[in-house]
Amino acid sequence: MRRVVTIVALAGMLSASAGAHAQTLVNILTGGQSGVYYALGLALSQIYTKAIPSIKATAQVTKTSAENLNLLQAGRGALAFTLGDVLSDAWRGDEEAGFKTPLDKLRGLSTTYNNYIQIAASAESGIRTLADLKGKRLSVGAARSGTDRIARAILKAAGMSYKDLAKVEYLPFGESVELMKDRQLDATLQSAGLGAASIRDLATAVKIVVVPIPADVVAKVGEAYQPATIPAKTYPGQTTDVPTAAIPNFLVTQSDVPDELAYQMTKALYDNLETLYAANAAAKFIKRENAVKGMPLPLHPGAEKYYREVGVIK
Repeated sequence: MRRVVTIVALAGMLSASAGAHAQTLVNILTGGQSGVYYALGLALSQIYTKAIPSIKATAQVTKTSAENLNLLQAGRGALAFTLGDVLSDAWRGDEEAGFKTPLDKLRGLSTTYNNYIQIAASAESGIRTLADLKGKRLSVGAARSGTDRIARAILKAAGMSYKDLAKVEYLPFGESVELMKDRQLDATLQSAGLGAASIRDLATAVKIVVVPIPADVVAKVGEAYQPATIPAKTYPGQTTDVPTAAIPNFLVTQSDVPDELAYQMTKALYDNLETLYAANAAAKFIKRENAVKGMPLPLHPGAEKYYREVGVIK
């Protein structure tokens, strides 16, 4: 008797499942299949299914942050990955960002790792700077996704908009790379952990340039962004450090998830970090001591209980 978490009745479902030796299906909202969110979500689903006998966890492919948070608010998931700026907008109910009312059921589970804003251009496109994107073909992730939002913000800070581009494609990272290989795109802007598989794949197929985002541009984007560096040799052919912007990612649950389940999910996450580290290099930046840093909304009580037990919260 497997039931999807439509979380209004989850507490009762869990107790009923336990008595019948059945499992509740817990949905983890991720992103595109070629992205870090999906890799980590898939690893988490395996961790949770093994560590929490009362549930069966699955990783759902989504259009990332904004969709994930709306699905959580609607009770169509138990856990979601999200970018920090999108999370802040959702919690406040920023209508310009697509949230007409505050998503007040959202609750924090953990800070995770930083996303690095990475613009990879084909060397033959002639793109070397942000200004060179004018008149070029750029992919910006799924429409209304966190990556799309970031692309708009970065271009605005650099004095541009989508109107300055020859073409804008709203595609997942993997599809963007395939179009670049076929010379149908000049560049792709991706928000991901360092060493993103999609950009590594691209760099092994064609010569690329990792386009710098200068610190003065980052300063104009918004408080959720911070200057960062993509170290030399992160990608094939990248011989120097490249300045860019970084933004934190979070794992978020919602208020109707029972305290005990949120506690177990938090504990299982930190008891199995090595499994996450093996799933994707970005996970190596997930540290228990950083679990509540920068969280822009209240923690779920179950997660808070765990952090107090282990001394992260005094």
